[in-house]
Parts: sequence; structure tokens; C-alpha cells
Amino acid sequence: MDALHLLLYVAHMIAMVAIVVGAVVPPQSGRVIQVWAARVQLVLGLLLVTVLEMGRDEGDPSLNHMKIGVKLLVMIAVVACAEISNAKYKRGEDGKTLALAAAGLTIVNAAIAFLW
Repeated sequence: MDALHLLLYVAHMIAMVAIVVGAVVPPQSGRVIQVWAARVQLVLGLLLVTVLEMGRDEGDPSLNHMKIGVKLLVMIAVVACAEISNAKYKRGEDGKTLALAAAGLTIVNAAIAFLW
């Protein structure tokens, strides 16, 4: 179970980097990278929580469900910003602000993870 947790964690961090990098690279590839990385990071985050819940003993209060809920809400906002930015780019509109918002919210989510 520890190996699975580590693998999911590393993939989750790589997806986080891809979201941030997707905001600063040229929009032809950046928006697609960002939107897929946001989707993957959301799924990996849910899988990480699932693995941690499965390995937890009954009555062990090691998971902070409030923190997980806040992080989930922020991640949904990241996915929404990335999706809307990608859709705007496909229509020929400027979605740079939303791409930067997705990257900023990703950094906020990382700060919540490490500082809470």
C-alpha cells in the first residue's frame, strides 16, 4: 500500500507542475496540457484519499476531512478555470487570465496541503 501511495503522490505532484507550466507555455499546447493535468490531478487526489482511508485503522484520526474538503473545492475551481480557458482558446478568445488563475489556485492548493 505504501508503494501505491508513493506512486500516486509522485504522479499528483507531476500533474501540479504541469498545471503551473501549462499557464506559461504557448497556448497551442499549454492549454491542452493544463486542462488534462487538472483533470488528472483531481482524479489522483481522490485516489490518494481513497488509499489513505483504506490503510487507516478504525478510530485513527490521521486524516483531516475538513482540509480534504477545502482542497477538493479549490481543485474543482482549478479544473473549471482550466476548462473554460481551453474552451476560450479554441474559440479564438483570450483565456490567459483564467489559465493564470488555474495556476495560482494550484499553488494555493499546495500551500493548503503543506501549511494546514
